[in-house]
Amino acid sequence: MKKTGLLLLGLMVAGVTQAKLSDFLPTLPEPKLKEHSVKTKQGYVGLGLTQKLLHVNAEWVNPYGIAYAKVGAFVNGDNEVGAQLGFRYPYFLTGTDLNGYYFGVYAGHLDNVSVDGKYYQRLGGGVDLAYVLLDRERISSFSVGVGAAEKVVGKNGSKKSTEPQLQFAYSLSFDVF
Repeated sequence: MKKTGLLLLGLMVAGVTQAKLSDFLPTLPEPKLKEHSVKTKQGYVGLGLTQKLLHVNAEWVNPYGIAYAKVGAFVNGDNEVGAQLGFRYPYFLTGTDLNGYYFGVYAGHLDNVSVDGKYYQRLGGGVDLAYVLLDRERISSFSVGVGAAEKVVGKNGSKKSTEPQLQFAYSLSFDVF
C-alpha cells in the first residue's frame, strides 16, 4: 500500500512539474495606463480631506491604476491620527490626459466618533467611484464611496454599530519623481 501511494504521489508531482506555472495563475487584465506612461510621472505627494480626516497623501501611478496612502488627523474630537490605503483602477478615460472615472477600494480609519464622551477611530473599508484629473504635473481627484466601519462599544455600554456610510474625498497632489 505504501509503495502504491508513493507511486501515485510521484506521478502527480511529475504531471504538475511539466505544466507551466502560468497555467495555474489567474491572468491580469490589460494595463490601461501602459501606453500613457510617458505622459505621467510615477510619484505624487499632496494634501486632501477625506470625510473628517485632513491628510497628506502619496500616490503611485502604475500601468494598472493609482495606489495611494493617506496619513493625517481627524478635524473633530481630539485630533487623533488616522490613515487609509487604497487603489483606483481606470474604468473610463476622458479627455486628452489620463482624466476619467476610476473604480477604487480603500481600507483604514473611516470615522472618528464620540461614544460615552470618548472619541474612537473606527477601522473599515469600502469601494468608491472617483473622477481623476491626471497629467504630468498633478493628480486631482474627487471621490464618493460607500463603506462600513467597525462596531464600537463605549465604557458605559453605549454602542455605535456597523452600518453603511458615505465617504466623500478630495485630494490634490503634485509630481515628485
